[in-house]
Amino acid sequence: MENIFKGLKVVELASVLAGPAVGLFFAELGAEVIKIENKKTGGDVTRTWRLPSEDKAASVSAYYCAINWNKEVHFLDLSTEEGKAAVYELVKEADVVVANYKKQSAKKLGMDYDRLKAIRPDLIYANISGFGEESERVAFDVVLQAESGFMYMNGQPESPPTKMPVALIDVLAAHQLKEGILVALLQRYKTGKGAHVSVSLLEAAVASLANQATNWLMGKHIPQRMGSLHPNIAPYGEPFETKDEKFLILSIGSDRQFLALCTCLNRLDLLENAGYKTNIERVKNRLTLAEELRASFKVLVAKDILARCHQHFVPIGQVRNMQEVFEQPIAQEMILEETIDGLPTKRVRTAVFKIGE
Repeated sequence: MENIFKGLKVVELASVLAGPAVGLFFAELGAEVIKIENKKTGGDVTRTWRLPSEDKAASVSAYYCAINWNKEVHFLDLSTEEGKAAVYELVKEADVVVANYKKQSAKKLGMDYDRLKAIRPDLIYANISGFGEESERVAFDVVLQAESGFMYMNGQPESPPTKMPVALIDVLAAHQLKEGILVALLQRYKTGKGAHVSVSLLEAAVASLANQATNWLMGKHIPQRMGSLHPNIAPYGEPFETKDEKFLILSIGSDRQFLALCTCLNRLDLLENAGYKTNIERVKNRLTLAEELRASFKVLVAKDILARCHQHFVPIGQVRNMQEVFEQPIAQEMILEETIDGLPTKRVRTAVFKIGE
């Protein structure tokens, strides 16, 4: 599967995260990905997005490395005829171009769909914008987290709106664009025609609101900040501390699972309380139920609770820090390594699906 796109050529005219994540997807699956970086500004801006602990002399940051692997990098000045000509030569042989230009910027640079299609008629041109291709607004992930409702919902009830710790809107938009490119490639296989694929960060974000959007559309319910709680089920999301100072999280979605949880904790007495018998009652009484469960978790060690719950098919997980995440074998298997300008780098694989025969 790692060479499923061998022979496919992708030219990446994108920077930061969303567009390069699309290029990374194809690179992981065997495509030749050529990344064009701005020679005038020193390349992709994320090269300089270093943590204080990183080597200031390194040519790349960990952030840059997270989303750029196995790409051939060309530093070009697209404001010059020489730079444009170099890209046009690459486009002659390209199957896909990935960009994140605003419409007028693309035209000014001569990197818009019409110009590149004239060079390669069956080209798949894929572009990510912030608020739609007709908008000239500058967009970064946190702006879209705010505009799409995610920040309003995220955080504790008493806290101000809070952004998510990962640029998730960029990631979601990258997934949308990848899907569009794959459909366009299938269409080209059938018809021989190229396509202009586009998605905005705002569309990708709103498309991912799922049940929260439907709660508003059907019931006019505006989701409020609930921390990690769930508006529809309980117990869900409360961090319960164990005797050995670990935190465990539950996701009890049915009465059967709640019965199994009570069995694991030796708390069958909770089933006798009418306020906990059904999910709708547990949602109403989630605070008192959480106090009961908190007391039960506090006298047991994490590994014992996890073992019992796994045995009884109770949805439960341990809150892990990043070191603990990568102590898991499945996470270790996802690490991709590469040396960039003499610097050993690591990142996680993003194409993690398996295709069997």
